[in-house]
Amino acid sequence: MNALGEFLRTCRSGLTPAEVGLDDPDGAPRRVRGLRREEVARLAGVSVDYYTRLEQGRHSTPSDAVVRSLARALRMDDAASAHLADLARPGRARPGGVQPVQRVRPAMQQLLASMTDHPVLILGRRTDVLASNALATALLTDWRRLPARERNYTRWVLLDPVARERFVQWSLVAADAVGTLRLDAGRHPDDPALNELVGELTIKSPEFRAAWGDHRVHERTHGTKRLTHPEVGPITLHFEALTLPGDPDQTMFVYGTDPGSSSADNLRLLSLWAGQHPDTTAARDLEGPAPRSSGSELSG
Repeated sequence: MNALGEFLRTCRSGLTPAEVGLDDPDGAPRRVRGLRREEVARLAGVSVDYYTRLEQGRHSTPSDAVVRSLARALRMDDAASAHLADLARPGRARPGGVQPVQRVRPAMQQLLASMTDHPVLILGRRTDVLASNALATALLTDWRRLPARERNYTRWVLLDPVARERFVQWSLVAADAVGTLRLDAGRHPDDPALNELVGELTIKSPEFRAAWGDHRVHERTHGTKRLTHPEVGPITLHFEALTLPGDPDQTMFVYGTDPGSSSADNLRLLSLWAGQHPDTTAARDLEGPAPRSSGSELSG
């Protein structure tokens, strides 16, 4: 599969000459939306033949300078530019095969448990859920009750009916999750567990098939999510994503509300509810790796 060529074709198909500052020579409506190959080549400062070979997979290792030029020509944001670099230089990605189980350090587990006012999640490779404090468990779902191979944020969002009920803007949340998974696929192109997950979601979720085919990438650094919880009502949360020292493939998501808002009141009620239902939110120890080809261990 020519992942680099597919990504380039998708990016140029989403742009018009006017958006990149080009004059359309004939002004007639185009039969196919998007930029032509020769237009992308001109903007990137490469020959048409060279760019054509890139798209067709006949030349798969462009230089860093060419990658930067293509990213500028196709108006890529930071996440898309990073994804392009991953696809263009697959040798930089970590080798495939079975990877060790990801684990959250005990000190980080203790930190999560102490954060009682904020929902906190730690996600690993392919958006596997590695840790969740009690409030995040109450807010979303009890990951420990799921089989080990199903403790994956993207899988939960797309396949669990509870997620559709929780997120007010479910379609946007789902698209962002797929975009994050696509970004991970570029960094770890030969991860068998990721390929297994993509295959399962392709079969079971039409929304995933459509979003995956768009080749959109998304890096979650911060943002806002609107939820409705059956016990306390609507909650608008802001989140910050923090890459953990010592493992760049682990990201901690910390959620909070605006002080004095109804969301803050409802989150406080949810915390009280979680305290009254410890069987629903309390952590339980798990032993051994997940049964996927490369798994995760949940804690917190």
